[in-house]
Amino acid sequence: MNPGTWRDWLPYPPNLSEHGPQIDHLITVVHYLMFALFIGWGIYFVYVLIRFRKREGHKATYDPAKGKIAKTTEIAVILAEAVLLVALSMPAWAAWKKAFPPPEASLHVRVVAEQFAWNFHYPGPDGIFGRTDPKLMNNVGNSLGLDLTDPHAKDDIITLGEFHIPLNKPVIVDLTSKDVIHSFTINVLRVKQDVIPGMMIPIHFTAVKGAGMYEISCAQLCGLGHYRMQGFVYIDTPEQYAQWFSEKESELQGATQ
Repeated sequence: MNPGTWRDWLPYPPNLSEHGPQIDHLITVVHYLMFALFIGWGIYFVYVLIRFRKREGHKATYDPAKGKIAKTTEIAVILAEAVLLVALSMPAWAAWKKAFPPPEASLHVRVVAEQFAWNFHYPGPDGIFGRTDPKLMNNVGNSLGLDLTDPHAKDDIITLGEFHIPLNKPVIVDLTSKDVIHSFTINVLRVKQDVIPGMMIPIHFTAVKGAGMYEISCAQLCGLGHYRMQGFVYIDTPEQYAQWFSEKESELQGATQ
């Protein structure tokens, strides 16, 4: 963060993603509009308090007020919000949704939400997700119902609340839920997407800096245990990611022997 910029006084979390600057710019413009409205309506409110205060010789009237200034201001606000939506928000959203990276150059992960945890499903070295079956789901080691009779499932890696991604590599995430609506949120990567049961929703992002551990939260009230639905994303260097993946493979091989 450079001293003397607007980021000094707007409480932004650090931005570690490639698409984050567009999101931050949009939020900044919205803040400016809200600040202008706050000042304008504040001045008007003080004016009304003084202009229409109770005074001797004046009698209150209850007829509806009419004023060209108020109507003009309302129209201006509507136009400003339309510009924000049509000129900034919709193009940024459309560009992000359509500009998916090529699958062969990306890390592909499935994220399955449940009350109250995040499950992460990585394909193994073969790069193919194993078959899953809801009938096989249990709470003693197979939370996603992985069908181990499928050859592609034998090398898959599943973690609970632990999401590892490499720096400078596009990540494609398929989101779904086992029960109710959740919201997959990683603030430092400017990621926030509702997770809908019965739907598979793809999103993508690229972490370009800030190797370390950061919080994953649920931004949708999803039950009494909503407060503890937490996970962590680990932004690794390529070497750290390769080491973590190798360790998980070794654990998997040890468990199947």
